[in-house]
Amino acid sequence: MNKIDVFTLGETMVLFQAEQMLPLEYVHQFPKQIGGAESNVAIGLTRLGHSVGWASKLGNDPFGRYILKYIRGEGVDTSSCLFTEKAQTGIIFKERLSPEDVNVYYYRKNSAASFMEPADLNEQYIAQAKILHITGITPALSESCYQTVLASIDIAKRNNMTIVFDPNLRLKLWSAEQAKEVFNEIATHADVILPGLDEGQFMTGKTEVEEVAEALMGDADKTIVIKLGSKGAYFHTKNEKAYVAGFPVSQIVDPVGAGDGFAAGILSGLLRNERLETVVKRANAIGAMVVGVSGDVEGLPTLSAVERFMDPISGSRDVKR
Repeated sequence: MNKIDVFTLGETMVLFQAEQMLPLEYVHQFPKQIGGAESNVAIGLTRLGHSVGWASKLGNDPFGRYILKYIRGEGVDTSSCLFTEKAQTGIIFKERLSPEDVNVYYYRKNSAASFMEPADLNEQYIAQAKILHITGITPALSESCYQTVLASIDIAKRNNMTIVFDPNLRLKLWSAEQAKEVFNEIATHADVILPGLDEGQFMTGKTEVEEVAEALMGDADKTIVIKLGSKGAYFHTKNEKAYVAGFPVSQIVDPVGAGDGFAAGILSGLLRNERLETVVKRANAIGAMVVGVSGDVEGLPTLSAVERFMDPISGSRDVKR
């Protein structure tokens, strides 16, 4: 059994991204890539030097085999992934009307991943990890997926793992009422919560950044990190709170996946036991790097690359010529 630092689970789809900035009906070429919040984070973490296990259920079809090979090829442990004959692997199309105007079209209803169930989880395997990473996408896929997320939380709590929750609100998958109820249920169990400001406002009904963080924290000892886009992020714990500025981006190529890169940066810093301000700063840098590259995972950096991005002058001295 492979030793892992982080365990995550969720759906990854085959991603067809339009090559041209046009409405989809006028696009004729779509390179094949992958897209999935949890696998994005898993790949981001492996590039930062960590060992990650990712679990899902894939269709026993060419797309399912492609996804497994791709993610395994990035160094992620996929030994917990299962194949099913019941359904096909999900597909997503990405439309780019401009660098800032990106639309996604899902073909994932009753997909293979929606058949994940608690019995698919291997507690002995999961329990060796330090962190459980979950998003709000997986419980939206089906009732059995929701129960699988709850089962993974139970495993994490029994084994003293840190639970990190990234809401990743997708209202195309379920109603706002359902999402809010489940998000807040999961948040009560989470040790670290990573919402965007709009997601935090959605969950709490509060408007201001500090009020959102306080509401999410409640009376518990949690770490709240709120993503603020180009402005950076705000973190709030029992003992400290601060805004951390973002990094300037000269050109936005593809904003999708930046939040997953940010999450990978946070998890990496937690595993390294770094100061929270340092952790958030690096996460901001990774998010800025990801938006400059087309694709969900293609822009995720190595640790040395992000350090050079954060400090290009001193970082360039370390490059051997």
